[in-house]
Amino acid sequence: MAIFQYKARSSEGQLLSGLVDAPSQDVALRLLHEKRLFVVGIHVARDQLSLATIEQMFKRVSFNEIVNFTRQLSTMVVAGLSLPESLTILRAQTTNKVFTDVLIDIEHQIVSGGNLADSLSKYPKYFSATYLALIRAGESSGTLDQVLTRLAETMESQRDFRGKISGAMIYPVIILIGMVGVIFVMMTVVVPKLTDLYTDMDLTLPVTTQILIGVSKFFVNFWWLVILCAVGLFFAFRKWRTTKSGEHITDTLILKIPIFGELQKKIILVEFTRTLGMLISSGIHILEGLSILKNSLGNVLFREAITEIAKKVERGFPLGDSFAQYAVFPPIVSQMMKVGEETGKLDDTLLKLSHYFQTESENLVKGLTAAIEPIIMVILGVGVGFIVISVITPIYNLTSQIK
Repeated sequence: MAIFQYKARSSEGQLLSGLVDAPSQDVALRLLHEKRLFVVGIHVARDQLSLATIEQMFKRVSFNEIVNFTRQLSTMVVAGLSLPESLTILRAQTTNKVFTDVLIDIEHQIVSGGNLADSLSKYPKYFSATYLALIRAGESSGTLDQVLTRLAETMESQRDFRGKISGAMIYPVIILIGMVGVIFVMMTVVVPKLTDLYTDMDLTLPVTTQILIGVSKFFVNFWWLVILCAVGLFFAFRKWRTTKSGEHITDTLILKIPIFGELQKKIILVEFTRTLGMLISSGIHILEGLSILKNSLGNVLFREAITEIAKKVERGFPLGDSFAQYAVFPPIVSQMMKVGEETGKLDDTLLKLSHYFQTESENLVKGLTAAIEPIIMVILGVGVGFIVISVITPIYNLTSQIK
């Protein structure tokens, strides 16, 4: 929330000035207009400028908060409360100050005669194109309560699914971080001390020990270069990733990685089939649904395929046959879509297909976790073995000479 300083004229023509507390300048203007003031000038108060700027930079509303908001709003609308009343209650219950400001702005827009979809569209960071399309469809058809309920259920399923995927990756990530930490300590603390010991004894070192000492010296003397190169490569890769060729190459390689690539494909298919089914069930045309979903897919190969499929469907080709022509979609997608087209229950078919892919994804996650653990242990064993041999061999040679 920012504080704005204003100058305005009253209905009697009197010049007034003062401060108003609002999440944005537009909301501040609306508040002043509601008081029948004609605003001459308005700006963020000087002592609030830096605070408002910092807050704007770190604005963040989590996906979990959007899910909870949707479920609570759905419950209130179904219970018969109006949108302004519902938003007022939700605003009072929200602990995230940033989201509170968003809800205040949305409430003011609706009270001023706007609709919910247009009000939410001001915040594309928090409300996706799919979310907005469903809300707009619900408002135009008079079924906002039903749409909100379906949307809440779908988003809760997405949250649970993402939680399972993220939870399965926690153990391997912790092990990898631990490995990196141990290697760093060995190279910067332990090995340099052993190097001094070997130098004092004037020992002939084996090749493995010389390699270990060389790597350790590089870490100790050029640690800043390692960090600089890592950061530089990271930002260079991100920049290259945004180019058309970079995006195409990386997305193609990701899908070809054993197990992980198949998991990535299944995750995309879960989101795609579930969301498309929900859009169609809400009365949105298949072409509009494909157009909305295209930009939300996290892989350029899928986006290109959807673009071409939409063109074919627009020309009159059957949906199932169009999907069958693209390898990124497994045969079951086109087969089930043909069934959905023939029975007139494409939305139900897509939701069942989504459940199928979700089950497949969860099984793949279990397989990936089971495969990662022994791989990590093998890598860890080889690394530890190399270090142990490199450290102990010179000491063993020294004791042999003493005997």
